[in-house]
Amino acid sequence: MSATVATAQPSDRKRTAALTLAALGVVFGDIGTSPLYTVKECFSEFTGLQPTHENVVGILSLITWALIIIVTLKYVVVVMRADNRGEGGVLALMALVSRQPAINPRRRRFYLMIGVLGAALFYGDCLLTPAISVLSAVEGLKVATPALDPVVLPISIGVLVALFAVQRFGTAGVGGWFGPITLVWFIVIFVLGLRQIVDAPQVLWAFLPHHAISFALSHGIVTLFALGAVTLAVTGAEALYADMGHFGRTPIRRAWLWLVLPALLANYYGQGALLLSDATAIDNPFFRLAPDWALYPLVVLATIATVIASQATISGAFSMAQQSALLGLSARIRVEHTSESEFGQIYVPAVNWLLLAGVIALVMFFKNSTNLAAAYGIAVTGTMLVTTILVFALAVRGWKWPWALAIPVFSLFLVVDGTLFTANMMKFHEGGWAPIAIALAIFTTMFTWMKGRAAGIAVEKEGALPIEDLIASISPGRVHRPQGTAVYLTAFSGNAPGCLLHNLKHNEVVHEHVVLLTIEVGNEPYVTASQRAEVGHLGKGFHRVVLHYGFMEQPDVPRDLAPLADRGIPMDPMRTSYFIGRNAYVGATRTVLPRWQQKLFLVLSRFAVSASDFFGLPANRTVELGSRIEV
Repeated sequence: MSATVATAQPSDRKRTAALTLAALGVVFGDIGTSPLYTVKECFSEFTGLQPTHENVVGILSLITWALIIIVTLKYVVVVMRADNRGEGGVLALMALVSRQPAINPRRRRFYLMIGVLGAALFYGDCLLTPAISVLSAVEGLKVATPALDPVVLPISIGVLVALFAVQRFGTAGVGGWFGPITLVWFIVIFVLGLRQIVDAPQVLWAFLPHHAISFALSHGIVTLFALGAVTLAVTGAEALYADMGHFGRTPIRRAWLWLVLPALLANYYGQGALLLSDATAIDNPFFRLAPDWALYPLVVLATIATVIASQATISGAFSMAQQSALLGLSARIRVEHTSESEFGQIYVPAVNWLLLAGVIALVMFFKNSTNLAAAYGIAVTGTMLVTTILVFALAVRGWKWPWALAIPVFSLFLVVDGTLFTANMMKFHEGGWAPIAIALAIFTTMFTWMKGRAAGIAVEKEGALPIEDLIASISPGRVHRPQGTAVYLTAFSGNAPGCLLHNLKHNEVVHEHVVLLTIEVGNEPYVTASQRAEVGHLGKGFHRVVLHYGFMEQPDVPRDLAPLADRGIPMDPMRTSYFIGRNAYVGATRTVLPRWQQKLFLVLSRFAVSASDFFGLPANRTVELGSRIEV
């Protein structure tokens, strides 16, 4: 036994090391490229701060303790405990909290709305991250030579267009390079910072928290403006939690504590040391850290690092869109798998091109990273607030934390998150309106879809016929019963689906075997094979089947129905037909929705993809029967 353990340990360490390296490229790209613009924005015209010794040390102390309190204590130590069967992220957290026992319906709806708000804010972050990251990297060219200023915007747009254009090919081929390249990035920024710290070691005093407190007490309201810029240092913290399911807690925690945090602090302190010796470097202190010969290579490396950071954000948006559709928070969308071996490698065309249009619009409107920085932060801090509220509910209800522990811990997090959110709201007129407008539009769209679907379901239920009544009415000789199996998709397992009634009414046909199929997506990310199918036999060749999926899974109905042949339901692929109702929603004269919401829902319903595409039904064996539903 000891020999087995001895051989297993090196294997486990090797796997953890590989996951840690892979996590660098996916999890830490956003927060890892924050040094490109954070210190510069702390001393921008918006804050009005000058790079004096007291201001530099105070700002560095604020950045240091933001990284320690928000990222290390909140996310790494506390929030990453809130895993939904290993998965993280705001929707996974919402689902986890919602399924806790003894939660009344009103509070469950509140958690649902909070989760939807978090998802909407996340999409705002997905638009801003590629824009500010790539633009900040390419702006390094202006440091090399001011004559290149006119080409910064076209090059940035070109990089972004190329990035979104290659999404349909997937990242499986180049994804293996993300970790090693990001590792090089962190080593480089660590070395660049260390060079300056050696020349001005007094900057290390900023690690003491009393410098942050002194700065806040002496600057009053200006501290809020400064905190709006300091927030840029923690953008990407949510990714530690959202990507937990791909890499696990241990690799992410090790990467953060052993490499990412030391590299970030070294670079921030290096920029501070540079400003203490040369205040004119404030135009771009990150690129001023590099010697002249390394400037162009650093611009190239920074651009690649920001592309990797943007890729992780885009992939997160695809995953969020799929989860939202499965949970019924948004209309069904077309999802393409870009890798046969890598689970989770998906491409969502509609989301991809909407993101590209939004990112290009932001770059064209704001024109430089300083202006974009004013817009950045609100979406991030808003998502952090949502996460804190949901984890607090989980800690009390799920983890059974005593109030004496939960209140002081989460009060600290809420005060920090609330202060940063307030600080970023002060940038509303300078660009902070952008993420709020984006989040509001997405929240309104998702909320409208949920209300519209609920109204449509209520209308369907009103005219539904109990399946037992239909079966009882079928007698030999009255209808033709051809051989084979017909699968009817229905949202209500107890009622006869409309497409079955249409087929019976117009064609007088009921197959030898009829499967009434309901697909349910639960609050868990994955469902085991043994729990996938629930089967009931109703008599006269009718069968009720419920397929259970997690919100991280892509439904594949033919694959998951095939094993039911062993449970009394013939599922020969060549003798099985699928019937689905293609509901056409139309406006009702008397509607339960406000008129504007009714019109928006009708527009959204027209863009929803067919259930046959979403559930992987074979096109040559699927029949769609339409019906009109007034909402």
